[in-house]
Formats: sequence, structure tokens, C-alpha cells
Amino acid sequence: MTAPLSALCADLADILLAQSWMLATAESCTGGLIAGACTDLAGSSRWFERGFVTYSNAAKTESLGVDAALIADHGAVSEVVARAMAFGAVRHSCAQVGLAVTGVAGPSGGSDEKPVGTVWFGFSVGGRLSSEMVRFDGDRAAVRQATVRHALTRLLALLRADA
Repeated sequence: MTAPLSALCADLADILLAQSWMLATAESCTGGLIAGACTDLAGSSRWFERGFVTYSNAAKTESLGVDAALIADHGAVSEVVARAMAFGAVRHSCAQVGLAVTGVAGPSGGSDEKPVGTVWFGFSVGGRLSSEMVRFDGDRAAVRQATVRHALTRLLALLRADA
């Protein structure tokens, strides 16, 4: 059985508070769902610093400082852009931890190289960047919910490894 999002966020809160760290999110395909899940938890202002919803390419550049050339060369749904988003979330906030997602939620927008369900995750934890790509099945809502769950679960694992 998988843990409810509220339990994942409570665990995330405990780890961040123990480190005296704050989290900033940079979301594209989830449109703020990760920030919403985090701030559903009472007291989240003690560990959640801010959320950037950077759905357009221009927003990624203007709000997070993602180099427009990276987007032009690799596409918004790419490893380098996810990493740049995570870095930018920390750089443009007072947070020590950044979490970024960029993907193709569907039902359209996919390609042979990046089919619907492709999501890149970027993480900045303690000044170290990491990333990964996952392909999720299902409709738009399922892809977005799976992205939120995976993002929180993976960030927890990275924070636990760093502690």
C-alpha cells in the first residue's frame, strides 16, 4: 500500500525541519499540485518557502533563470531543463532544497522521443543537483498525480540519504 500524500508531506516536513531547511518547488506539468500538497499540511510555512508554476518556456526563463538556449536546444521536457529549474528554484528563493518537474501530461503534446507520460525531475539538495526521468501511464490526471507522488517520494529518499 502506498502512503497518502499527507503522510509523505509530514515526513518531508520532519526531515526539512530537522535540517532547518526550506523547500522551493518549480512546477510545469503539475501546475502547482506539489506545492498544493505541501501546503495542505498545517504549519508548512515553517519548511515550505515558495512554489514557482512555470508552465511556459518564458516563465522558466524569467522566474527561474533557465537559459532560453537550453530550452531551444533540448526542449522544455529534458534533463538539463529540469536541473536548471531545480537550481533556479533555490537561487531565486530563500530555500536550500529545490524540486522541479517538467513533462508531457497529455493527452496531446507527446512525440516518439518524449511520449505522453514522460516527466523529468530535478532535485537540488544541499547544493547538489540530481535528476531522473520516469514515464507514467494513464490519462492527464493520472500522470500528474503520479508525478506529484514520485517527486515527493524521491525527494524524501534524497533527503534521507543526505541526513
